[in-house]
Amino acid sequence: MPRRRNNNSAVPGERVVDQRWDPGRYQETAGFVAVLGAPLLDLLAPKPGERILDLGCGDGALTEKIAAVADVVAVDASADQVKGARARGLNAHVMDGTRLAFAAEFDAVFSNAALHWMRDPDAVIAGVWRALKPGGRFVAECGGAGNVERIMAALVAALDRRGLDGRAAVPWYFPAPEEYRARLERHGFRVESIALIPRPTPLPGPLGDWLDTFAESFMAAVPEAERAGLKREIEAELRPALVDAAGVWIADYVRLRFVAWKPKEA
Repeated sequence: MPRRRNNNSAVPGERVVDQRWDPGRYQETAGFVAVLGAPLLDLLAPKPGERILDLGCGDGALTEKIAAVADVVAVDASADQVKGARARGLNAHVMDGTRLAFAAEFDAVFSNAALHWMRDPDAVIAGVWRALKPGGRFVAECGGAGNVERIMAALVAALDRRGLDGRAAVPWYFPAPEEYRARLERHGFRVESIALIPRPTPLPGPLGDWLDTFAESFMAAVPEAERAGLKREIEAELRPALVDAAGVWIADYVRLRFVAWKPKEA
């Protein structure tokens, strides 16, 4: 049996296999992310004349809607996603969310479905604080505590059965509201609202497609020839719990949504 790796649970600051993003595949298998994130735009409420940073813009589907109202700068760690955003005519740049290079430039920072990929939350929050003008707002939604809990448990267990450390492959940081509130407040933010939102999410195809798009660190832990079998194994385990009567896969999503303000006197 292969030697078991040292434990490396998903905690801020730890690194796993870098996630690659294919804009075409993302649109095909995860287009629902932008659709379900649209209500967050109502919380953002962009206004003409505002300058807004979209942190983790992806392919720019939501950025495009903000840009119809305000001046938007979009950043993402994926060069491929930034290329897709630029194809929409957006002002998009490759940038690590933990190393934001802005100072008091923005009226708001917006982020949808991206913060849970950034595993140094304090560095992210500090960068957002610096990027905002006094009186600016941070409006975001990401995976929260309990997000894809069944899927993650099945993936971890499948790697453990192979003598690997499944927890070491977890790429996500899913905070509870009280934890993330504390982080925001330590950096000086005033939290207007923060809450978990259960959101069982129908997938456009089989769970295996979702795994290809979002669970690359787990897939990369096994030889390429074994990955199709791993996906079948996960689907077989989760089908009774996550497939509805119509045969549609329902991912067990839980989102963390918040609005926080940088005080005007900051």
